[in-house]
Formats: sequence, C-alpha cells, structure tokens
Amino acid sequence: MAVEGAVALVVDAAIVLVALLNLLCGYRVVKGPTVPDRVVALDAIATNVVAIAVLFAIKTDRGLFVTVSLVLAIIAFLSTVAVAKFVTEGDIIVTQD
Repeated sequence: MAVEGAVALVVDAAIVLVALLNLLCGYRVVKGPTVPDRVVALDAIATNVVAIAVLFAIKTDRGLFVTVSLVLAIIAFLSTVAVAKFVTEGDIIVTQD
C-alpha cells in the first residue's frame, strides 16, 4: 500500500515538473532569438505533452492515454520534419513543372 502512494506522489510531481518545463519552452518559443530555436522549443513542448499523457495514463491506469501519446508523438515528429524542411529549403512539397 505504501508503494502505491509513493508511485502516485512521484507521478504527480513529475506531471508538475513537466508542466513547468512546458512553460519554459513556451517562453523560448515566444522570445527565441532564431527560428531554429523556436522549432526546437516547439518540438520539446510536443515531447513534454507526450510525457504528460503517459504520466496521466500511469496515474489513472488507463491504456487509452498511451495510444494517444503515440499518436501525438507521430504527429509531432512529422510536423517538426515539415517545419525544418520549410526553414531550410523554403518549400515543403516540391512539384515538378
């Protein structure tokens, strides 16, 4: 019984910590000196949201949030690749004329 309480306490503390890290990344998105800094901060926010979803799945003992976190991770990866390509090349999809 004491172990379950300790796990719940650690999960709650981790959720608060990751939420605070999201706030710091949000500051970097707004004030970032360059566009790549902002892209990295947005990617870190997406990773933190995935971590919050997994921690919430542990806290509530629901597997659905793990599935949601996997979908969020895939979408975050694809969006980061698309933005990085746009920043470096100026175009995401190149069409043949």
